[in-house]
Amino acid sequence: MDLTVVVPLFNESESLPELCSRIAKVMEGEGLSYEVLLVDDGSTDGSWQCIKSIQEDNPNIHGIRFRRNYGKSAALYCGFDRASGDIVVTMDADLQDSPEEIPEMRRMILDQGYDLVSGWKKHRKDNAITKNLPSKLYNATARCITGIKLHDMNCGLKAYRKDVVKSIEVYGEMHRYIPYLAKNAGFTRIGEKAVHHEKRKYGKSKFGLERFVNGFLDLQSLWFLSTFGKKPMHFFGYSGLLMFLVGFVMTVWIIVAKLVHQAQGLKFRAVTDQPLFYLALLAVVLGVMLFLAGLLGEMISRSSPERNHYNIKEEI
Repeated sequence: MDLTVVVPLFNESESLPELCSRIAKVMEGEGLSYEVLLVDDGSTDGSWQCIKSIQEDNPNIHGIRFRRNYGKSAALYCGFDRASGDIVVTMDADLQDSPEEIPEMRRMILDQGYDLVSGWKKHRKDNAITKNLPSKLYNATARCITGIKLHDMNCGLKAYRKDVVKSIEVYGEMHRYIPYLAKNAGFTRIGEKAVHHEKRKYGKSKFGLERFVNGFLDLQSLWFLSTFGKKPMHFFGYSGLLMFLVGFVMTVWIIVAKLVHQAQGLKFRAVTDQPLFYLALLAVVLGVMLFLAGLLGEMISRSSPERNHYNIKEEI
């Protein structure tokens, strides 16, 4: 099969008929064999009945229905697991992503050798204060931390080689960082295409401003896990050792200073009367605790069944 389109959705019954019609028109115009996986993330507005009605007219449409709302990452995970096309495309169901962009993104992968092509909503039709400005700050932070020079990391319209979606695990709220997950899995040829962004036609956005805070926290978690996930001692051990040495040097300096003043007959304060002494003890204790945390993390990592899981590109 040439192409799989994965569409996570939640309460988008009004937009589904038009979306599926436009996708079918594009695929038939290109002469591609395709499937559309509509993943209903616990909708309550009749979206599932709409999917069943569309599927009766178009056998290329397939539906997956969750018992409750699990989130976009869960929907993408199930879609990726069932995708069978050589190229996998993801897009939102709200008609803000244009299916007409799919053929060119597919060609960029096949002809230019990209592993992943991410859409870039260069001219957004969202509110400038609540969407555009926070999005620019978020993407600037993501570029700095991940090293991936994408203008719109969280754009729902993306195209992937099949190997990419089969080699990554999308969980929690990590759908925002699929390019970073792909990069960590060894797929480094990541491209970008400016895509047409349309205003929402029906309903309202399912995401609020809290997604930017959650997104930043998820980015920190993903960076830490990708950098130190299999070697936690390198983070906690170094931090603990540094903290311990700082506390130890401070303690020695306080004691030596007290003894020197005492030997010279100068006025001195008892070691235990100095606040700096307790800060030094705190640094020593924290250093030991961080070191032990690293040791425990290392033991857990070595016991993990995934400790020797690697993505092999090819063999001869």
